[in-house]
Formats: sequence, C-alpha cells, structure tokens
Amino acid sequence: MRSPKRILAASVLCFEAPCVFFGGLVAKDLSGLGTAQAVGGASLIALLCVLTAGLLGRPGGYVLGSVLQVVVVATGLIVPAMFVVGGIFAALWVTALVKGGQLEGMEPREQG
Repeated sequence: MRSPKRILAASVLCFEAPCVFFGGLVAKDLSGLGTAQAVGGASLIALLCVLTAGLLGRPGGYVLGSVLQVVVVATGLIVPAMFVVGGIFAALWVTALVKGGQLEGMEPREQG
C-alpha cells in the first residue's frame, strides 16, 4: 500500500510547481529582475518541487520539501502576491504531513 503522507505531500509539490513558474512570469514584468533571472529562478524552484516530490520516499525528502515551502514564501519579497500563494501551499504542506501521518497510523479494516 502506498503511503498516504507521501501521496498528499507529492500532490502539494506537483500543484505548487506551475504556480511558482507563473509567479516567475509575473515577476518578469512587476519586479526589477530581468527575464532570465525571474523566469530562470522560478523554473529552478518549480523543477525542485517536482524533483522533491519524487524524493519523498528517501531520507531528507520531507525536509527538502519543507525548505522549498520557505523558499516559495520568500519569493513574496519579489512579488508580494507570492506571500499569499506560498502561504497557502505551506498550509497545504503542513496539512499533508499531519493528516497523511494520521492516515498512516490507522489500521486497515478487515473485510468480512
């Protein structure tokens, strides 16, 4: 059986990746960053989100995912709307870890 915690956390990271990329497109126009810096940086963070989703079964995967949540919230320093977007995804990340961990602790029911 697959880990509910891993499934939920990977889902958060995979849905977060395009939002971060689109945040980079916004940063290109609304910040003092050049196109290569804004889009390149956002693409790197988005790629790290997807790669981290695949690393969640390995040691340190959840720590890396948590660090990425901090990085995404910090992009709000460039585009203030990313404080909101990053905060939402950080809340989803914490929820995935807590509720997923609770689901892992539940014993499967025997069918009759």
